[in-house]
Amino acid sequence: MQFDDDARLDTSEVQDQRGRRIPGGRATVGGGVVGLIGLLLALFLGVGPDQLGLSGGDSPGPASSSLAQVQQTCRTGRDANIRDDCRMVAVVNSVQDYWSQEFRRQGAAYTPSPTVFFSGEVATGCGLATSAVGPFYCPGDRKVYLDLGFFNELRTKFGASGGAFAQAYVVAHEYGHHVQDLTGTLGRSQDGMTGADSNSVRTELQADCYAGVWAHHATTTPDESTGRPLITSLTTADVQDGLDAAAAVGDDRIQERFQGRVTPETWTHGSAQQRQQWFQQGFRTGDPARCDTFR
Repeated sequence: MQFDDDARLDTSEVQDQRGRRIPGGRATVGGGVVGLIGLLLALFLGVGPDQLGLSGGDSPGPASSSLAQVQQTCRTGRDANIRDDCRMVAVVNSVQDYWSQEFRRQGAAYTPSPTVFFSGEVATGCGLATSAVGPFYCPGDRKVYLDLGFFNELRTKFGASGGAFAQAYVVAHEYGHHVQDLTGTLGRSQDGMTGADSNSVRTELQADCYAGVWAHHATTTPDESTGRPLITSLTTADVQDGLDAAAAVGDDRIQERFQGRVTPETWTHGSAQQRQQWFQQGFRTGDPARCDTFR
C-alpha cells in the first residue's frame, strides 16, 4: 500500500494522547488474566467498555487532546509511507473521504469521527479502558480508539502476517462501526446475545464488509483537498494481508489459540472464514448495500 508522497495529511482527524496518564483514574480492564479476558471479549467489538459490562461508574470525561506529535511528524503522504502513526493518519483520512463522498452520493450527511491514539489507558465517552481491550469504537463520543502497539500483538499474539494493509483493515473496520452508528444499525448488537447467528456477530461482519468496500474504492477516492487519490497503490499482497488479519481475529481462531477449544455459542465476532468472506464481499462489490448481514 502506497500513498501519494505529495498529498497533505489532515491531522485534525486524529487526537494524539499517547503517553498521557489519567489523573486519579483507574482503568477498567487491566493486564494479566483480566486483560486477556477483556481482550477476548472486546477485540474489534466496536463499542465502548461500559457496554461490555467492564466500566466503573465514576469514569471521567475524555482528556483534552494534543496534536503536537502528529502535526510535527505527519505532514505528507511521504511520511505515511515510512511511519506507522502517519500511516494511520493517512488511512483515517482516506476512509473518511470515502464515506463522506458515499453519504453525499446517497443524499445524506456524514459526521466525521476522530481517531484517538493512546498508550496504556484512556478515558472515553464510554468509560475507562486499557490497551487490553484492543481497538474499539465508542458510540458515546463517536470516536475510534487505537493503541498502535496492538499491531505488534496482531502478529505476535494472534499470528497474523502483519503489513501496512493489515493495519489499515483494523482502522477501516472500526470506521465501519461509525457508519453503523450513523445509520442506526450499531444498536442491534446490544441485545446481549452471543453465538454464530447473533446480532453481535452480524454487526461485526458488516463492519468487515464495510472495510472491504472502502478498500475497493481506496485508490480511486479523491482526496478532499487535492482531488487526487491519497492511496496510489493497493496490491493483491496487501489485500491478502488484510484477509490474514481478518482471519487471525476470528472467534474460532482466538478461542482455539487461547482456550484450546472452539465454542460457537459464545461467538461475538464470527469465524475466520466468515470475516474473510464478508471483507471479500465488500471488496469485490464496492457496494455498501451488499453488506446487509442482518438479512
